[in-house]
Amino acid sequence: MVTQPQIHGDVDERYGRVADVFRDNFASRGDVGAAVTVYVRGRKVVDLYGGIADTRTGRPWDAHTPVVVFSCTKGILAICAYLLVQQGRLDLDAPVTRYWPEFGQHGKEHIPVRWLLTHQAGLPALDRPLTLDEVLAWDPVIKAIEAQAPLWQPGTAHGYHSMTYGWLVGEVIHRITGQLPGAFFRDTVAGPLGLRTWLGLPAAENDSVAWGLAPPPDAAPFVDPVAERGITMGGAFAFPADADGLVSFNDPAIRAAGIPGAGAVSTADGLARLYAACVSTVRDEPLLSGASLDDATVVRSRGQQRHGPPDTGQRWGSGFLLHSPPARPLLGERSFGHDGAGGNLAFGDADHQVGFGYVVNQMRGVGDDRANCLTAAVRDCLDA
Repeated sequence: MVTQPQIHGDVDERYGRVADVFRDNFASRGDVGAAVTVYVRGRKVVDLYGGIADTRTGRPWDAHTPVVVFSCTKGILAICAYLLVQQGRLDLDAPVTRYWPEFGQHGKEHIPVRWLLTHQAGLPALDRPLTLDEVLAWDPVIKAIEAQAPLWQPGTAHGYHSMTYGWLVGEVIHRITGQLPGAFFRDTVAGPLGLRTWLGLPAAENDSVAWGLAPPPDAAPFVDPVAERGITMGGAFAFPADADGLVSFNDPAIRAAGIPGAGAVSTADGLARLYAACVSTVRDEPLLSGASLDDATVVRSRGQQRHGPPDTGQRWGSGFLLHSPPARPLLGERSFGHDGAGGNLAFGDADHQVGFGYVVNQMRGVGDDRANCLTAAVRDCLDA
């Protein structure tokens, strides 16, 4: 008989349904360690955690446990980009070369910044082989991007830029601010908001991070040669796990480097508070203006990807995954955020002024509905 983990934390009485589903995720959907946090109109109404953070030692998940959140990182970079727009330092519809002149080679001269955010740039994978050390060093990836020709005519199709998104958007941030995206996020957003969210994990936090567990063998991920080359950076690291089942992003060197499209480390509260700050008053005025929220929630890409699995409804804004039933239903047409490999999800909703964060250490594959069940529970509670 499997012993159910004790669930800790707090939940507002109105949101008890979320707590029920969170318990069910352990009982019937395979959670090992996890946390979920929800803010509504700037107030934290759900803050739950439970299970095991590190199965090697039995360390329990506590209120401050962070985990690698994979592509939830992309939403963090998108927020940073919109902050630069609001400061008048970035025009999403200007050519990338305005900010990064060396980018304009091999048919990339006229690509606007927005296409970097909407997966339309034709750069989901690189031809140049890279070592792990080169990937972690930043500049070699930038040089490889500059030398890369698009894999399709930019703007004519979309295909998920699983890893390159981070360097593409991140280098624009770098050229404008003089800071790598992790440092800009830390100084501009995470520090002022008091988030336990990092893009480039400090060494002092390494032992606090949950140990990632590989998806079960029957997860059956979609395999496409270009997508495979993109998600592993040409084989620089295994993704999600190596032949021995070790999740590559458990490596402290990878966590410290802050792979900009997939390497953020965060608590559920860090992600929920981030998105709550975008749409409501958490500390000061909302991070994102009404104009930014209007622009961010416009569907820019949808339908079958050039290199990707069968279309299941994903809709992309500028840097954000939008409300995308049936694969990823959020709260509605004004929801924006990003999910992350293995089950993580973070989003905000402008209409309901919601910030949501759910983080896990047991990765799962196709058909994983843990986050969707929690999102549906939040929706039910809001509608009640």
